[in-house]
Amino acid sequence: MCGGFVVVAGVLVPFGLPLGWDEIVYASRFGPYGGDVPFSAPRTRGVPLLLVPVASWSDSVVLLRLWMAVLAGGALYLGWRPWLGVLRGPAGVWVAAGLYGSLWFALFYANSAMPNHYTAMGAVAATGCFLLREPGRGAYAGIVAGLAVVTLMRPNDGAAVALPLLAAALLVPAWRGRGRAAAVVAGVAAGAAPWVVEAWLRFGGVARRLAEASDTQGGMRPVLSLKAHLTALDGPLLCRPCTGDTVASGVVEWWLLLPLLVVLGLWTTRRAGQATGHLWLAVAVAVSVSLPYLFLVPYAAPRFLLPGYALLVLPAALGLLAAARRARRSRPLAAALVLVLLGHAVVQITQVPTHVSVQERARGDWQRISAVLRENGVRPPCLIKGNSLAIPVAYTAGCASAGMDDPAPATAVILRRTDPPRWARDWPRRPVPGTYNPGWSVAVRP
Repeated sequence: MCGGFVVVAGVLVPFGLPLGWDEIVYASRFGPYGGDVPFSAPRTRGVPLLLVPVASWSDSVVLLRLWMAVLAGGALYLGWRPWLGVLRGPAGVWVAAGLYGSLWFALFYANSAMPNHYTAMGAVAATGCFLLREPGRGAYAGIVAGLAVVTLMRPNDGAAVALPLLAAALLVPAWRGRGRAAAVVAGVAAGAAPWVVEAWLRFGGVARRLAEASDTQGGMRPVLSLKAHLTALDGPLLCRPCTGDTVASGVVEWWLLLPLLVVLGLWTTRRAGQATGHLWLAVAVAVSVSLPYLFLVPYAAPRFLLPGYALLVLPAALGLLAAARRARRSRPLAAALVLVLLGHAVVQITQVPTHVSVQERARGDWQRISAVLRENGVRPPCLIKGNSLAIPVAYTAGCASAGMDDPAPATAVILRRTDPPRWARDWPRRPVPGTYNPGWSVAVRP
């Protein structure tokens, strides 16, 4: 199943796809990629750590994506492996991995330098090791490693995963024990240490970094983002803002199918006289890691909910297996089940090339804008100002970037459907032809 996930992702997402904005931020930590771009407060050092074996000596995007594909498959295996000792029979584990791997955004990001897949697999692995019936040093090490990965990638996710696990270790008799609780705390502490050290060295403390990270993300506050996440089921990759965007009716099937299978899995397990505590803990961790994105973050991206989906597919897999057993005795039910699964696969897989095409053209705009800048004499060293896209455009052009209010003198300003700032109104302005997103122009200092 893990090998199939890597192969399908490699077929659907070309290894030559240009780096996205977030990937540029992470890869530019390394000399071969050059042009170190701003590393804002919400960023963590987890993804750059994954890139070290390749990005430290090569600037090949193809090689980088091949490496990330291998890591993605390995993470998928390590994430689900502990659950073979938790669930009755191995089928539930590989069905769960298959359900997770069928999601278009899991496939899209499989060879990407992004944190969410590793956050999801760390959460699954830590929860699985926590639930092993007779935990030893290996299980405790798995809890520590899983939570360290989650926290290193996204500290907020690490805390959200740890809370229900720590509560279970303190309150549930079957899992109560110092070993589990200590492993949870140690995992979060190990993953958070680099973030905390950087907070004091670069941002003046943990509280100031948290405040700056909140401001960068639009202000963390109570907000209902449920509709935004529903809208983002078929993209865009970052729904910020989601106003005016719509959702294709077909992709809603995932939000209908998943809870139905989860309920069926819990019900059939209980009806068979088997314990359901491990499934309920998976659900609790999934809810805990998803709630902040649904009720605190004022925008949406499909990848944000990958850790929650990864944990929910465990009871969902048991529900799907129960439906399959029932379908063996009923041809109409078997036909309906096959139709539902085929429909799910078609809906999810067809989304991938759509978004690949969009990203190829959208990221190509950075090259087109850079070409116009070069044609108008902009060469390194240079400083590009503009909206948020000034960062990837400047990186592509070999320049530094800054916001419009930065006091440093700009070499050029990139604009989209807007007028130059007052201090650049007399600069020569050139349109950028052939862009995917129309309306781009550049104003270059005389």
